[in-house]
Amino acid sequence: MQTFKTSKSKENILAKIRKELNKASVPMPYPELEKRQTEQIYAKAGMSDEEKFAETFNELGGKFVFCSNREELMDKLYALHENRGWKKMLCAEKDILAAFNAAPGNVVLSSDDNPEDAEACITGCELLVARTGSVIISSRQHMGRTSSVFYPVHIIVAYTGQVVPDIGDAINAMKKKYGNDMPSMINLNTGPSRTADIEKTLVVGVHGPGEVFCFLVNDI
Repeated sequence: MQTFKTSKSKENILAKIRKELNKASVPMPYPELEKRQTEQIYAKAGMSDEEKFAETFNELGGKFVFCSNREELMDKLYALHENRGWKKMLCAEKDILAAFNAAPGNVVLSSDDNPEDAEACITGCELLVARTGSVIISSRQHMGRTSSVFYPVHIIVAYTGQVVPDIGDAINAMKKKYGNDMPSMINLNTGPSRTADIEKTLVVGVHGPGEVFCFLVNDI
C-alpha cells in the first residue's frame, strides 16, 4: 500500500484544525427561536384540539369566538353586527339565515342576493385544523369559492366536531366524506389575507378578507 507524506507546514495546519474541532462547539445564536419552532410543530401537552386551534388561529391574526350553544352563537353574531354597524351582511348558511329572519329587524341578506358591496359574509366550513389554525373550505359549500377572497370580513361558523388535529387528518376526513367525488377546489385558509410583495411591507387584506372571525359552537 502506497503512503503519502505531508509537508511540515501542512501538518501544522491540520493539527491546528484538529485542536479547534476538539474544543466545545460555539453556542447557536438565538436558541430561543429553535425552541419556539419546536413548540409550533409539536402540540402542547394537556391542550385539546379546540384550544390548539383557537391559540394558533389568534396568533395568525384571526379572531376566535367560542359559543357554548346555538343561542349564544346568534347572540354574538347580533352583537358583532351591531358593534360594527354593517349595512349589508350576507349569510350562506340556511339554518343561521332562518334564525336571523325569525327575529325582528333586517340584519342579514341571503347570499343568493350576492350584493357586491356587502361588508361581511357568514359561511360554514369543511373542517378546522388545530395545529396550523387553518380553515378548510371547498367548492361544495355555498360561496365556497368567493367567501375567502371577495368580502372585507369573513365570518366562519364551525362546530367542535369539525376540528381535526392536523392537515393529514383533514385530508383523510375529506376522502371519507366525498370518496371518489372530491370537490374541484379545496382551499386551506390560514389567517387573514396578507402580502409583503410591495417594498417588503406586510399588508393585510389585499387578496382577500382583512378580517377573519371563527365562531366555534360546542355541539357535544
